[in-house]
Amino acid sequence: MSKPILVVMLTKDDVTVKNAKEIFLEAKDAPCQYWGFKEVGLPPEEMKDLVQCMKAAGKTTFLEIVGKTEEECLKPVQLAAECGFDAVTGTVYYDSILEVIKKHNILYLPFIGERYTLHMSGTIEELTKEASELSRKEGVAGINIAAFRYDGDVEKMVFAVKDAIDKPICCVGSINSYERLDMILKFEPWYFTIGSAFFDKTFGETFTQQIINVQNYLDSK
Repeated sequence: MSKPILVVMLTKDDVTVKNAKEIFLEAKDAPCQYWGFKEVGLPPEEMKDLVQCMKAAGKTTFLEIVGKTEEECLKPVQLAAECGFDAVTGTVYYDSILEVIKKHNILYLPFIGERYTLHMSGTIEELTKEASELSRKEGVAGINIAAFRYDGDVEKMVFAVKDAIDKPICCVGSINSYERLDMILKFEPWYFTIGSAFFDKTFGETFTQQIINVQNYLDSK
């Protein structure tokens, strides 16, 4: 299988940073095609401007939505369509969201196990059932898993979900060490995201160098 794809998130502690455009422009020539941010932290006009800036640089754009209620999820999905995002990851699943996704041909990977909290919760049986039901829906490209925020056996849960569905997973949240990169390689997701760790300089001193370091580490395995 091909190596997992890094999505660079211009977010810190689940909020888009205020200087996201400035950071992107400084690091846009780093070896990464996929960039994104969350629906919280910037006003809509600045979000649209940032997406346009990313697209002008030839990037594939992701919006990760951390809302929980239907209204909290649907509104940013509609904004994602207006902005021209290529992909939406996250959201608690609602049929109304899928209608917008399909209408605008957006790649969609909803969350499982995050209906009431920013951390994954639920038994492995509950999570595999939820993932299986969602993966069968036309318009759902895969399943979004906040693996390292799960309150149980992370590895057992991830592989159980993978075994239960015939679509890929995407791993997000708290990927903040080389040890966890090793686990990402083991999990073989389609995509994985790094946000806060880059702002904490976990993988190097500059944003660009950290992207290079992560990509080089993946390529070396």
